[in-house]
Amino acid sequence: MSSSWGLSRDQGMTFSLRAGCRMASVLRAKVFPLRQATYFHSETNLFATNKNLLVKLRKRTGYPFVNCKQALEKFNNDPKQAEAWLHEQAQKEGWSKASKLQGRKTAEGLIGLLQKGNCTVMVEVNCETDFVARNAKFQQLVQQVAQSVMKQYQGKQENLSTYIKSFLGVDELSQLKTSSDDTSLSDQMALAIGRLGENITLRRAVWVVVPSNFFIGSYIHGITPSHIISPSMGFGRYGALVICQPSEQSSRNRFADLGRRLAQHVVGMSPLSVGSLQDEPGSEMETKMLAQPFLMDPNVSVGEYVYSQGVAVLDFLRFECGEELEMAEVEPVCHSVEN
Repeated sequence: MSSSWGLSRDQGMTFSLRAGCRMASVLRAKVFPLRQATYFHSETNLFATNKNLLVKLRKRTGYPFVNCKQALEKFNNDPKQAEAWLHEQAQKEGWSKASKLQGRKTAEGLIGLLQKGNCTVMVEVNCETDFVARNAKFQQLVQQVAQSVMKQYQGKQENLSTYIKSFLGVDELSQLKTSSDDTSLSDQMALAIGRLGENITLRRAVWVVVPSNFFIGSYIHGITPSHIISPSMGFGRYGALVICQPSEQSSRNRFADLGRRLAQHVVGMSPLSVGSLQDEPGSEMETKMLAQPFLMDPNVSVGEYVYSQGVAVLDFLRFECGEELEMAEVEPVCHSVEN
């Protein structure tokens, strides 16, 4: 018997089976790629999430990508646990490197200067090369040291009748706690050594506070481009502070500029003592500050300049990165002067 297409029953059945197979193949071709695309899409989202976590962890900690990836894999993409583990590993590696690098010369580095209200801190942190001194992580360390010194003396500047300056040496600095996570500066040093691969040393710091009727002039020279946005923090190879007491008639509006000019003089002329207004003006070889030719106007002495401005210079401090230190400059001491 023939079908309406002129085929026998067997031929018709064979045709129908072949058509059914072809239709099934077409359906599989359409459905399976859809399933594969859906699966691939979910994998892509998962990968994107992991990559996002990886980038954030790398930016937050500063550790290499491979270490951050290992930490995320170890803790199933938990960023807090991963970060804690990274710090722990870096601490171990840092202390190990620190012990190996100990004794290597650290003649480079930075002077850091931090000012807040009537308080000023100046610190020196050393490293082996200028390349590391320009690194953002090293600058963050210098800032941490300055902030830790400032924190140490909080609440000690009330009811002052005169200025106070306090020097801190290596041992005292190492025991200070950071203002961010309350770890010791010695631990932060180990972390920095582990990250930067150079010997890094804390050298010295000074904290100065003045009463409201005094002011502190400051200047930092040889400024390294900083990656840290902090208007109260400065970096350089030279730094100076000048403690001044103005007369009652002096205009406070110009204290900042006046103090900066005097601190620039200290950096440039390297005086050894303040001297007095009665000292005869000297040459460029003079070591008493008030008798030296004023750096900004060599035609007058510093004494003549400050007298004309109605200001008395009481004290000054000068740091030069890598300079030789006398024992008095590195031993912890607190010093105040009565009017």
